[in-house]
Amino acid sequence: MQHRGVFASINNHIEGHSSLARRAWLALFIPSLVLFGVVCAAVGADANCPPQPISVNGVFPKLAVFAEGVGSDSEAGIGALIPWADKLWATGYVAHIKGSGLGLYEITDDMTMRRHPEAVTGTFTNRMAHWPSGQAFIGPHAIDADGNVRTIQDLKNFRLTATVSHLTDPENKVYFLGMEGDFWEVDVRSLKAEKLFDLAKELEIRPAKEHFKAAYTAAGRVVVANNTYDEKEFLGERDAGRLAEWGGKKWTVIERNPFVEVHGNPGGASYGSTTIYATGWTKSSVVLRVFAKGKWDRYLLPKGGHSWDHAWNTEWMRIRHAVTERLLMDAHGIFYELPPQAYEGKVWGIKPICSHLRVVPDFCHWRGMFVMASDQIDHDQGQPQSGLWFGNIDDLWKMGKPTGWGGPWWQTPVEKGQVCDPFLMTGFDKKVLHLAHDAEKSVEFEIEIDFLGNGTWMPYKAITVSSKGYEHHEFPDAFSAHWVRIRAGDACKATAHFMYN
Repeated sequence: MQHRGVFASINNHIEGHSSLARRAWLALFIPSLVLFGVVCAAVGADANCPPQPISVNGVFPKLAVFAEGVGSDSEAGIGALIPWADKLWATGYVAHIKGSGLGLYEITDDMTMRRHPEAVTGTFTNRMAHWPSGQAFIGPHAIDADGNVRTIQDLKNFRLTATVSHLTDPENKVYFLGMEGDFWEVDVRSLKAEKLFDLAKELEIRPAKEHFKAAYTAAGRVVVANNTYDEKEFLGERDAGRLAEWGGKKWTVIERNPFVEVHGNPGGASYGSTTIYATGWTKSSVVLRVFAKGKWDRYLLPKGGHSWDHAWNTEWMRIRHAVTERLLMDAHGIFYELPPQAYEGKVWGIKPICSHLRVVPDFCHWRGMFVMASDQIDHDQGQPQSGLWFGNIDDLWKMGKPTGWGGPWWQTPVEKGQVCDPFLMTGFDKKVLHLAHDAEKSVEFEIEIDFLGNGTWMPYKAITVSSKGYEHHEFPDAFSAHWVRIRAGDACKATAHFMYN
């Protein structure tokens, strides 16, 4: 009301003057008004000029989490985000339930944040909206529609990485997954937890260190991801990574490589089928497993960097519904648009958005803003701390042009006529293929492309590589297809590696 009076006074003062005089007044007045607003935001002088939170390129410094005290010498990441009860809820985490001062946070529309009285310092990256009971689960907490918080006492001392729907009683129960492979059934009303499995034992991961990161329920199965990976996996001396599923009777291993995320789209028949996506990796490329129409397919993607090539370094590449009915995938330093449909049981139209070096444990939309969590400063840089980023989802395109590398074979034994899994081709500017082998004779490699994305493969070029030789092929700048694959002409130990710039 006071501002309205200011405008009325100015209008009365310039009324009757010439248009030139009025423009001169406005030229002086508007910059002064802007300066007034800046000063108000900075000092918050009185009730008529309330203090405004400081924001720098979408970052609000006051909305950061800190590990407190010298005992908090690990991490201070923000592991999960969920909009609920008119607020944005977040969990801050330490690496090994070591330290203090983090836990459950609530953020309100005036961009203020408080640590909730029920907060528990721990390692929590799970979140789920459970609509049958009108609750959101995040960390070891259940939050009702009015923002009242309860804590699952049975689970607050475990590292929780996923909460997913129950197979047989989804109205009354959910499953929780722990990083060490503990798998619980939780009653959504009493919050009592019953342990069902030790997945490290069930999936034969030990003596390696288990590191379960994600789970998802759809199509009558629970799918879990364990990302155990270090130099032993790189050298081929061990295969402790797992992607596995459970239909209510027994656990089945889908792939023995490290997997870090499982999510999907329960769209049903009108979307082609309910689709489940799982992301993992090998030494040579990112692996994308897709469940559609009752079977698992396998695709390969480039890596945006090798910074993620260790179990500890992958926190926490996600697939989420970033906006309504649109999936966003983060995998090894590249954000992708991921289509929710799987028509004909095939996936096409995976579109790289940007390359980045961020650790993004979670992301969501809240009050019209795209929000990214982070894990930013570890103990070796000083006091562990992390913040949030608020912006527009289209800002992702400004982060860095998509680049990457990878391929189906890295000094890999292949048979005559063997064809590799489809490797993503679209969305990158410059494309080069490197080929090598160890055979005593020349080997021909056939390049095939699928420009429709539905498994229709067409011959592109055949390249002959001399005995124990090497060749490369530079694709024309304007050339692209959804998928590319290689066919080996003879048995050998082959390398086929793409570089995208």
